Amino acid sequence: MVAVNKSKKEIKYLCTDCGNTTPKWVGKCPFCGAWNTLKEHAVEPVNTGAARGGRGLGGPVHQVVPLRDVATEDTRRLSTANAEFDRVLGGGLAPGSLVLIGGDPGIGKSTLVLTTLATMTAAGVKSLYVSGEESACQVKLRSERLNVSGSDMLLLCETSLEKIIEHAKEVKPQVMVIDSIQTVYKGDLSGTPGSASQLRECTLDLMVFAKNTGCITILIGHVTKDGQIAGPRILEHMVDTVVYFEGDRNHQYRLLRTIKNRFGATDEIGVFEMTSHGLESVANPSRVFLQENTPPTPGSVVCCTLEGSRALLFETQALVNQTGFAVPQRVAAGIDPKRLTIILALLEKFGGVSIGASDVFASIAGGMKVTDASSDLALALAIASNHLGIPLSRQTIAVGELGLSGEVRSVALLDQRLKEARRLGMVEAVVPANGKLPEALEGMKVVRVHSLSEAISWLMDKK
Repeated sequence: MVAVNKSKKEIKYLCTDCGNTTPKWVGKCPFCGAWNTLKEHAVEPVNTGAARGGRGLGGPVHQVVPLRDVATEDTRRLSTANAEFDRVLGGGLAPGSLVLIGGDPGIGKSTLVLTTLATMTAAGVKSLYVSGEESACQVKLRSERLNVSGSDMLLLCETSLEKIIEHAKEVKPQVMVIDSIQTVYKGDLSGTPGSASQLRECTLDLMVFAKNTGCITILIGHVTKDGQIAGPRILEHMVDTVVYFEGDRNHQYRLLRTIKNRFGATDEIGVFEMTSHGLESVANPSRVFLQENTPPTPGSVVCCTLEGSRALLFETQALVNQTGFAVPQRVAAGIDPKRLTIILALLEKFGGVSIGASDVFASIAGGMKVTDASSDLALALAIASNHLGIPLSRQTIAVGELGLSGEVRSVALLDQRLKEARRLGMVEAVVPANGKLPEALEGMKVVRVHSLSEAISWLMDKK
């Protein structure tokens, strides 16, 4: 008789997008429809002593109560003393919230939270920094570089979740940072730190702790090579707020963007500058992305996008050059390459700009990534400007979406965009003909265009 090995682990396939499992591998997830997202993982049994019932979240456990009878406690937000960080979070840290911060290695995640905790501690907020990647000496050396080594912030170097929660219950911090969630593990699970089951269970326990104690918990998360938080996508569903760092780590400016926020607007951004003393808020981000005191050059047009509630001016650049290859190149940086291809086709058909045999390079100055369709007109004018050799004034802004029939379509909140442009010294604006304008734009000339051909004709008049 052959003995059965009961200790053998069961193998299932976990979808990294939706977190559901299947008994066998398939190319397309049957739950969310994503392709090639199923990854093999071993089902790790929980020890018998670790079995537990339901976990209440900041209210009566196992009780059904009418909504009107639920008592609301003090829900005032806690300021981080960092204007840009507060903006991204929706006005500050909400009590009992769970925040996930992701970004490329070395982009400034640990720097931001360490300086933020030190500033909040100086303001009388009790904070705990849990480091799972550095020793206490290494954290001290980093704090000296950031000029916060004299802070009374509490420090714990630990990776065991049970010990972390035990110490947190003892010291009762108002804010706790886990750096990083991929290094934390539970002793009653057999998986290694960072595995799917460890990440899921650790995040769930930290969420329960945050909701029941009111402790604001910030998790630092590693990202994969495609820029996603490492581990199952279910982590982003469990937390209250997800923010990502964007930008090149070799560039001095970084963007902090909200992807999800239960307590505020999504797609808000904060702009930071990396200095020798850490990340510092940028008070006027629009001026960061605009090149001032330089003569106008062909191929550069100013545009305005909306990031959450913020109107942000940026510079669209284009270079058109005769190709040396059989197939012309189409290169885009900070712009959707497919959108660039569509605009080139519109210029050929409706704008009378023949560039089919030329290389075209387009980018957003300053390392920004823009997905707003309102930048279509600015990109088309930048390409035509460079191809025709007609420079546009740096005090001219172009805003509008291009339709496939060559029309210039209206954009959302045009009046807010133009007010920001006027505040920054813009004197001329090319906008859709049916766009809503502010009541007063003293000193700004507004050019209304119905189609791309009208916009190109306006450009030709500048020659």
